Amino acid sequence: MSETTGRTTTDTIDREKSPSSAAGTATSTSLVKKDPAGDRGKTSISDIVVAKIAGIATREIDGVQDVGGAAERVVGRVREVLPGTTTSTTQGITVEVGERQAAVDVSIVADYGVAIHQLAAAIRRNVVTAIEQMTGLEVTEVNVTVHDIHFGDEDEGTDETPRVQ
Repeated sequence: MSETTGRTTTDTIDREKSPSSAAGTATSTSLVKKDPAGDRGKTSISDIVVAKIAGIATREIDGVQDVGGAAERVVGRVREVLPGTTTSTTQGITVEVGERQAAVDVSIVADYGVAIHQLAAAIRRNVVTAIEQMTGLEVTEVNVTVHDIHFGDEDEGTDETPRVQ
């Protein structure tokens, strides 16, 4: 290997670390991690986007019967009945989004028999993973509030014929 080839390789590596490094001096590693397209514009992620991601990630967990407090669930049921409307994916989800970080509050109804502490941990893992992978934001916290417990036999009573006809 020639001496010239060695210098060229070193110069190339140094330029990759810092575009302004003409003398071949090493610079901080933060420049290496910089997105090459980052200087061509700014990406802003709306709160609603993060809330939708968190809502979908929460509903993916077994043991979550519903998302939201009592009032939110009533409004959600009304929306399901009205033609042309859909269930809100942000129901029961509150987020705060900064430039690099996000915090999430999740309200749920758990299925009876599920270990609530394990359910909350699974929700946290899934929400953090989904938001960080999709947005690149660091999730600082996911607070889970369990509003109610759902018993499986509560739905069975609605299929019976009425007592009075």
